[in-house]
Amino acid sequence: MKSLFESETHQDILNRIDKLNENSQADWGKMNVGQMLKHYQLPIEIALEKREMNTKVGVLKKMIFKFFKPMMYNDKPWRRNVATPKEFVITETQVFETEKNILETLISEFAAKKDNTNWPKHPIFGYFTTEQRGKMQYKHLEHHLTQFGV
Repeated sequence: MKSLFESETHQDILNRIDKLNENSQADWGKMNVGQMLKHYQLPIEIALEKREMNTKVGVLKKMIFKFFKPMMYNDKPWRRNVATPKEFVITETQVFETEKNILETLISEFAAKKDNTNWPKHPIFGYFTTEQRGKMQYKHLEHHLTQFGV
């Protein structure tokens, strides 16, 4: 699995985002391109400690999520229409250029943390290593950029 911490991969992601425009259409899902750009900002903001996700997870769910945790960063692509946590569902209209610029800035800020060893605890899955974080962020971006055909 590629990682957002790899310089070439980071640049490739930014180039693919630049291929999007406000008329880009999704091959699946309910979000339009502006909503997708906003949606992706939320988990990266959590990783950068710019946003908190106040999700309470019980013991049983923690055990279940522990089983699914490797799927966040392994080599297998996420399936289409995978469930989105309600905190990450974007239904409001978004300004494409604004959301695109914010996302590109956040991605570059995240990529610059490739030597970070002190990541915050993920609100659902617990702790990830730096390697796992880079792969997880890449995998989520790959999922949505593929969704929009870039």
